[in-house]
Amino acid sequence: MICGIRSLRNARAARLVPMKVAPAVAFLDELPHARTHKVAKAVLWSSQSAADPLIAYKGGVMKMFFCAVTALVLGGFLGAVPAFAQTYPARPIRLIVSFPPGGTADVVARLLARPVGQALGQTIVVDNRAGADGALAAVIAMNAAPDGYTLFFGSNSAMSAVPTLHKAPPYDPRTDFTPVSFTGRFTFFLFVHPALPAKTLSDLIDYARANPGKLNYGSGNTTGIVTMAQVKLLTGVDMTHIPYKGDAPATADLIAGRVHCAIMTLVPAFALAKEGKLRILAALLSKRSSLAPDVPTMAEAGMPGVSVVPWVGVFGPAKMPKDVTARLSREFSTALQRADVLDQLARNGFEGQGSTPAELAAHVKEQMEVWGRVIRDAGIPRE
Repeated sequence: MICGIRSLRNARAARLVPMKVAPAVAFLDELPHARTHKVAKAVLWSSQSAADPLIAYKGGVMKMFFCAVTALVLGGFLGAVPAFAQTYPARPIRLIVSFPPGGTADVVARLLARPVGQALGQTIVVDNRAGADGALAAVIAMNAAPDGYTLFFGSNSAMSAVPTLHKAPPYDPRTDFTPVSFTGRFTFFLFVHPALPAKTLSDLIDYARANPGKLNYGSGNTTGIVTMAQVKLLTGVDMTHIPYKGDAPATADLIAGRVHCAIMTLVPAFALAKEGKLRILAALLSKRSSLAPDVPTMAEAGMPGVSVVPWVGVFGPAKMPKDVTARLSREFSTALQRADVLDQLARNGFEGQGSTPAELAAHVKEQMEVWGRVIRDAGIPRE
């Protein structure tokens, strides 16, 4: 840089002959480190006249060119040192969770944040941003800097329901985020009021067919809405949907007998089932839950066509560096292979499972297709 500036000074003080430098600038344009080569280009293009880009004499232009390139190379190298020398992560990481504190998703996020943070050598801070079926948290994460310091604990509510239930969703999970790792599935179960003469899922379907329009189901979550819509499509039963703002009011009405059945997470309602206040018919899982090993999966209960998955994964903003993404994916997947972590997750009604970024991306795409098809076929109105 100093060399280049000195050459400019000498050129201006001497007897000058005009010369074009477009080829030199074109050469600089092909080199990396855009920030630094702008400085080198400025050295080349500086002149006394806007109409005459560079004024040089004799071989001075070549000297200026090589000095500028030297400035470029040295500046680019020195400018790049902090980025490469700095080991990721160098500060705490924020994990945005689209559910309020204390719920299953929040508990799962904190159980994973601890071992992953230890492996990374930094604290992972859980930031609860509930609202709009997870869209509020998703938008915050989407708009964050893609540097690996803001992550999103995205569930099927935010990454499957919002994009398919809205006419103009605020984001596209396939392009507006960087997939990091699948983390597992929530243990959603189909519960019924004990007064209903249904001991199995088949019993429930038979009873609904014999009593068209007389049964209803409550839903306090998007998983319940779409899953029951898919059950109705597969069986042709006529049941009335009663929406609720959350599982708590839906559970209260299910216990009171005001609704006949509902799909909810296991942990809040499990104790009620043990007390005989509710009955569990089936699990929305690929295998039986260790918390309720006697309860069959939907497939085992005769409904293999139910393909809605209540899941959650870790995402970053779009265009996150590949090395950062790979590091995060590796640490989350490693944590999800530990027996102690999986046991803690299972005790909170969560089936842990890691993945590669590519596998998570494929899962997001597949589930968006499933949700979109069910919503369209069931005639669920898009907002």
